[in-house]
Amino acid sequence: MTSASLVTWEDRVGATDWAAVRTDLDRYGCGLTGPLLTAEETAGIAALYPDGARFRSTVSMARYRFGEGEYRYFAEPFPEAVTGLKQALYPKLLPIARDWWQRLGRPAPWPDRLDDWLAACHAAGQAKSTPILLRYRAGDWNALHRDLYGDLVFPLQVVINLNEPGVDHDGGEFLLVEQRPRAQSRGTATLLPHCHGYLFTTRDRPVRSARGWSAAPVRHGVSVIRSGQRHTLGLVFHDAP
Repeated sequence: MTSASLVTWEDRVGATDWAAVRTDLDRYGCGLTGPLLTAEETAGIAALYPDGARFRSTVSMARYRFGEGEYRYFAEPFPEAVTGLKQALYPKLLPIARDWWQRLGRPAPWPDRLDDWLAACHAAGQAKSTPILLRYRAGDWNALHRDLYGDLVFPLQVVINLNEPGVDHDGGEFLLVEQRPRAQSRGTATLLPHCHGYLFTTRDRPVRSARGWSAAPVRHGVSVIRSGQRHTLGLVFHDAP
C-alpha cells in the first residue's frame, strides 16, 4: 500500500512497523519508517524553498561554521504535511520518549497531546517554530551537531529526504555519531530513501553500561553532496526561544 492510497496522516504513520522502528532506535539510536509523503508532495514542499514569505528565518551554514549549505525555518501557517505529520507522529514517539527517560531516571514532562506540549514550550519562552527545510547543493555538508533550542526538549525528531538518492543527488548520507560510555564513539551512515521518515535522537539516549543505564550523547550531520541537489524536511517536536 502506498502513502497516496492512505486517507489520513494517521493512516500513513500507522502503516509503519513501529515495533521494528523501536527496536532499531534502541539498538542504533535511529530508525526508518515507511513512506510518509508521496513523490508529488515531496516535490511540492521542496519547491517552497525560494518563497521567502513561507519562512521566518534563513541560516547560512558557512556563516556559522555549521558546514556548507542553507536551511530555513517555516513560518505559520505551515504546509499541511508539516502539521499533519507532527500530530500523527507524536503519539507514536511519546511512549518511546517516556520509556527512555524512565530508564535514565529522568522526569518525562511530555503530555499526551502535542498541542499541550507546545503550549508548555511557549509558556517557557520557547515560541519560535522549528520545522526546517534544508537545501544542499554539490559540495555542501552539515557538521555534526544537536538540535537543542531551549530547556524544554523532546528527545526524538524526524527527517524526510525530499529528493531521490542516485537520481537527484549523490552523496549526502545522514550521519549519526554516538558517544558511548567509557568507549570510543560509534558512527552510523544512512542514505535516506525518498519519501520515508528517519527517526533519531535529538540529544542523547539510554544505553546499557556496567552501572545499568547511561546517557549516550548523540550528534547528527550530513556527508558531502557529491553531485545534484538534496532537500530535507526536518520535524522537531519542541519550539525554540
